[in-house]
Amino acid sequence: MSTNGTNGTSHDGANGSSEQIIPLQINGHEVKTSTTFDVVDPSTGKVIWKSASASNEDAVNAIEAAQAAFPAWSKTKPAKRRDIMLKAAEILQSRAEELGGYMMTETGSQAPFATGFNIPTSVEMLKDIAGRIVTIAGSVPVCGEEGTNAIVYKEPYGVVLGIAPWNAPYILGFRAIAYALATGNTTILKAPEFSPRCYWAIGSVFQEAGLPAGCLNVLAHRTQDAAAITTLLIEHPAVKKINFTGSTHVGGIIAAAAGKALKPVLMELGGKASAIVLADADLQKAATQCALGAFFHSGQVCMATERIIVHSSIAAAFSTHFATAISTIFPASGPAPILVSPAGVKKNHALVTDALAKGARLAIGSFDDDAPSTSSTRMRPLVVSHVSQAMDLYHTESFGPTVALFVVDSDAEAVALANDTEYGLTCAVFTEDLRRGLAVAREVESGAVHVNSMTIHDEPGLPHGGVKKSGFGRFNAAQGFEEFLRSKTVTWRD
Repeated sequence: MSTNGTNGTSHDGANGSSEQIIPLQINGHEVKTSTTFDVVDPSTGKVIWKSASASNEDAVNAIEAAQAAFPAWSKTKPAKRRDIMLKAAEILQSRAEELGGYMMTETGSQAPFATGFNIPTSVEMLKDIAGRIVTIAGSVPVCGEEGTNAIVYKEPYGVVLGIAPWNAPYILGFRAIAYALATGNTTILKAPEFSPRCYWAIGSVFQEAGLPAGCLNVLAHRTQDAAAITTLLIEHPAVKKINFTGSTHVGGIIAAAAGKALKPVLMELGGKASAIVLADADLQKAATQCALGAFFHSGQVCMATERIIVHSSIAAAFSTHFATAISTIFPASGPAPILVSPAGVKKNHALVTDALAKGARLAIGSFDDDAPSTSSTRMRPLVVSHVSQAMDLYHTESFGPTVALFVVDSDAEAVALANDTEYGLTCAVFTEDLRRGLAVAREVESGAVHVNSMTIHDEPGLPHGGVKKSGFGRFNAAQGFEEFLRSKTVTWRD
């Protein structure tokens, strides 16, 4: 059973009680449900609040609200949509402390990642989107036959389903629906179970900014209801396009369901990013950027560095710099980094245990540093050397504070190793010779390559997406707009 209301939450920072219920948002109303699920603070293991859990009926209501809102929203003038985006950016900035608190509480992230990266990047994204809305335009091609004319219109799809993860909830949550809204679509945003309050906040920001009811509907649900709710949303005739950010495994399931329903999808999936350190690299810079790229947000970023590939002539010196960088940025005297759930720690321990059993070595770190008495969700950085193709760590995305260190003898060998993965989301190259760096970048099979900076890089003005099993399509910039527009050709004869 669901009930409508407007007092499910308040702008009270990350404060709350374990009995507080985070509502769904459907057709401009906050909706409480009789079925709920617990939301846990990963740093303490304690329940911080509960979330409403959508039923099939709630999902249908959200779809119907979005469908009903589409005719009017799709006809709004660009200036109106622009003003709402700018207002949303202003509100998001003013509520940065509040929303950052939700993120740190629900995901275990630290302030530099939450309020220092996620919030500012999301604000800039909304501003960038606002500035591009007026550039949406069709074309007037010249037809081959005399007396025949044509116009190619750009039109929104209709109802767009956005499914985004917990790890960077504001960047990934806002982009799942903001580009679609900007181009005249209406949306449903499906929140992850780990961070429903962050996603409630996204809906709250847009509602406060004046987005009409029904244009954005936010759903969350229990883990056991995921398959049924997601399938219903994808298969419903009113839903015209799906975008998904998350694991390659789940992305494959969603893509298959969308394919069966003959619906287009935009996918940004997992990664196995390499950082290539060439012989002429600035080793201190490379070491610092590799440490940040591998262990920022406990490695729980799809763009995180999973492999560091170093030229043999500077391998020893780099290792010294790298150890120093890790101990400086992630000191042993401080608390161990937090993962969102014990499953992440277990996965990383299993990957490293398998590698060690097959001949790998722990170059930096120790399992002894992860004392069970501290927390089942904490784990210190591990650097594993002598990793081979026989080991799971070579192939599997760790999505945690574990990185493999490789030594090679040439640029060609480095590129071959970087490409020896089913993923292709991002890569980093470190060199003092830009021409050499660009040459390597051209050979790497990846959606992005960053020369002399870490593999984690996302900004609104640059298209973002992967190749191979890291997905297809692009978020951000002009390409992000095109993803949510379809063309219609109209011809006439004089």
